[in-house]
Amino acid sequence: MVERKEYLDRLIQWKDEQVIKVVTGIRRCGKSTLLLQYQSWLKLNGISEKQIVSINFEELEYEDLQDYRKLYSYLKEHLCEGEKTYFFLDEIQKVPSFEKVVDSLYVKPDVDIYITGSNACMLSGDLATLLTGRYVEIQMLPLSFREFLEITGMDPDRGLAEYMRDGGLPYVAVMDRTPEKVDTYLEGIYNTVIVKDIEDRQARKESEPDRRKITDILLLKTIARYLASVAGNPVSIRSITNYLSSNGRKVSPNTVSDYVEALTESFIFYPAERFDIVGKQLLKANRKLYIVDLGLRNYILPRSEYDLGFSLENIVYFELLRRGCRVMIGKVGNTEVDFVAEKQGAYTYFQVTADMTAKETFDRELKPLTNIRDNYEKIVLTGDRLTAGNYDGIKVMNLSDWLLGR
Repeated sequence: MVERKEYLDRLIQWKDEQVIKVVTGIRRCGKSTLLLQYQSWLKLNGISEKQIVSINFEELEYEDLQDYRKLYSYLKEHLCEGEKTYFFLDEIQKVPSFEKVVDSLYVKPDVDIYITGSNACMLSGDLATLLTGRYVEIQMLPLSFREFLEITGMDPDRGLAEYMRDGGLPYVAVMDRTPEKVDTYLEGIYNTVIVKDIEDRQARKESEPDRRKITDILLLKTIARYLASVAGNPVSIRSITNYLSSNGRKVSPNTVSDYVEALTESFIFYPAERFDIVGKQLLKANRKLYIVDLGLRNYILPRSEYDLGFSLENIVYFELLRRGCRVMIGKVGNTEVDFVAEKQGAYTYFQVTADMTAKETFDRELKPLTNIRDNYEKIVLTGDRLTAGNYDGIKVMNLSDWLLGR
């Protein structure tokens, strides 16, 4: 069982606060394990077994409780009168109208509620309407590079190579990582996300008859494969539609949009919008999409079809999310900055490159940052160690050192 201390600490910080704790993230990133570890922590800190009510809706014994009325009756019966009751509802998106249950529990005294889900659509529609301002979302990601090294005991150089190849899903880090085993494990997760989570999403969309059904799994996988191949490149619904048309698949932009939305709601792909650095405003055209785990990308694509620079960029994007940043793609004049990371009103600008030792690469990576006239921090992250230093206020750092907080 891999402990995710950062996320465990966040749950502990929110203990007994009058908000519903919602843990979201792709399957097998550790949500269920996190709830079990938190329950163990509660017991070690004076909470009795009877005060903890835990249901995992992936388990067959709880199938009857997927009727929200039966679920509510069951939970009501397990309230501890005169004591705090801690409810843990894992993969609750499987329960149609679950938000009615959560809302009814929330208004009761001495209740602390924790729910998880593998699809972002659980936080849309009725739940968002009912619980506006009454829940906090904790977005769980696969292992950081630091966590991967702590679990595997590898040195940073070898660890980064394996992290990029196999990804950071917790079980991958502890298993005997042969290529065949990793591929088989990732295949199971990918197919489960594509099929089961999309089915869960469909069930929640039944109340919205104007929304198109996600019924063509082959089309969904084709779009996912294309997005994995262009991770780190600007992409639009039109460019995806044109790609499909050029390969003999005629689909409407509206259909493509719905399928891309399904892939982002299942936490396979995460968007980064473009941002005008001078005007400090978002731009509408050509966002980028990053894949949640490079192991999944390498499973989806033949090994020859990915670029080292974009793999590093993908790692940096998710590390910035882990550090609590809002992450955007920067535009300054006619040049692009890989990332604009905003946190509490302050900005940091990042360029990411595999190697800076060639002069033309060095000049190219620094140029967009030199065009920025404000005084926020500017950083270039590189895979090499020879170019580290400070160049007229622009910090050049080795990527591994930055990932490890050195």
